[in-house]
Amino acid sequence: MGGVTMQEDENLEDPSGEEAMEENQHNNGVCGCLCIPVHWFKMLSREMHWSFVFGVVSVYGISQGLGGALASVGTKYYMKDVQKVQPSEAQVYAGITSIPWIVKPIWGLLTDVLPILGYRRRPYFIIAGFIGVISMLLLSLHKNLHLVLALLSLTAGSAGVAIADVTIDACVAQNSISHPSLAADMQSLCAFSSSVGALFGFSISGIFVHLLGPMGVFGLMTLPAGLVILVGFLLDEPHMPNFAYRQVNQKFIDAGNAMWTTLKSEDVWRPCLYMYLSLALSLNILEGMFYWYTDSKDGPSFSQENVGFIYSIGSVGSLLGAILYQYALKDYAFRDLLFWTQLFYGLSGMLDLILILRWNLKFGIPDYFFVVIVESIAQMTYRLKWMPMLVLSSKLCPSGIEGTFFALLMSLDNLGLLSSSWGGGLLLHVLNITRTQFDNLWLATLIRNILRIAPLCLLFLVPRADPNSSILPTDHSLSAKEGIETSETDENIELVSLVNSVDGK
Repeated sequence: MGGVTMQEDENLEDPSGEEAMEENQHNNGVCGCLCIPVHWFKMLSREMHWSFVFGVVSVYGISQGLGGALASVGTKYYMKDVQKVQPSEAQVYAGITSIPWIVKPIWGLLTDVLPILGYRRRPYFIIAGFIGVISMLLLSLHKNLHLVLALLSLTAGSAGVAIADVTIDACVAQNSISHPSLAADMQSLCAFSSSVGALFGFSISGIFVHLLGPMGVFGLMTLPAGLVILVGFLLDEPHMPNFAYRQVNQKFIDAGNAMWTTLKSEDVWRPCLYMYLSLALSLNILEGMFYWYTDSKDGPSFSQENVGFIYSIGSVGSLLGAILYQYALKDYAFRDLLFWTQLFYGLSGMLDLILILRWNLKFGIPDYFFVVIVESIAQMTYRLKWMPMLVLSSKLCPSGIEGTFFALLMSLDNLGLLSSSWGGGLLLHVLNITRTQFDNLWLATLIRNILRIAPLCLLFLVPRADPNSSILPTDHSLSAKEGIETSETDENIELVSLVNSVDGK
């Protein structure tokens, strides 16, 4: 009551009401901050049509972010509890389902040079959505689905997401050329949508797996796929009724020749080789770790809700890694930064070893709390390792085929991830790590950590340049005559696809 009386006295002494005005300004400032994102979305919708913004949010945020998180956790429990496969087999199968992302240049070239019924983008969204809906329905409705059919359905669902990803990337690239002042805003829209979607998706994934089971989660996945179909019908795109389909074969040939010419350059293949090996040697044994996480005898016996929350915290760590790189590390030379990030990435894996040996309990740190810390650090260090590789990849792209060549580099990186997944599955099999046997999991983790540090010996393949300098020699720039000859400006713009895929997927 004394505070109220004092305030009333001050108001009486201040007839001009300055404090009330300041408080009103403060409230307006808070409301203004909350309204900034709304005004930003409205501005993007006004400048580039609302259907484009809807497409980015639907594909990046809901299909890839939220849907990808649900699918990731749901697939792990589906392989473990429904198909009842060994962790080494689940690791191999996870690599197989990622194959559609390895052939991303094919999807990119198709949406760039082969329109359907006079449209370049809309039909591919519709096709991708229907592939996703059918594959998820098949998984959700058949309780005793054969493993081969289940694997084909998971791969088809992954293909649907990959095709939608490539198509929206092409839309973003095209709008970045036509609205250069908003290019950074579009990148921010993509990153924001993906991060928020993944964070929310992982947060609820464990709850839905617990309530509905993994097959029920696959049923929910039909909704993001259906939303992609809706994007295809709503997207604002000009119709091209008289397209010269006879030129399609020549465009494919020109693109292939241009990419092969660039790859033969020593300035390109050496860093490409390093990026592939650095990913392939970092063996992926996540399926073995997941089986151990949920084991009631030898592991911490985490519930579905706990697993989902752990992964959601990991996505926060990944976001923090991206912010740290953007504001503190982005100007460092590639070789120096890759040395330290690769080293820290390998050392961070030792935390998994501490957890498996249960040393954390000796220090009085509960499993759940320690795993949350480990997952956050692991995702943050991986993001710090991945970001300079993405920037380096963009520096290796010659003029004229930037988008298509960047898609090729991302495919090589995804091939490295596939090699990592299959190599990890082989390691789990050799060490006899099964659904109920985890005695050698510590050894698999130790081998993985040592191999993570091995790429430090290959850093001589990486140029000493920094992100602000040019890596390719000036006379190496591929013009339209050497690369993809296109008479129309729009066709040149449309070949700049996939540049926005910054997660290697």
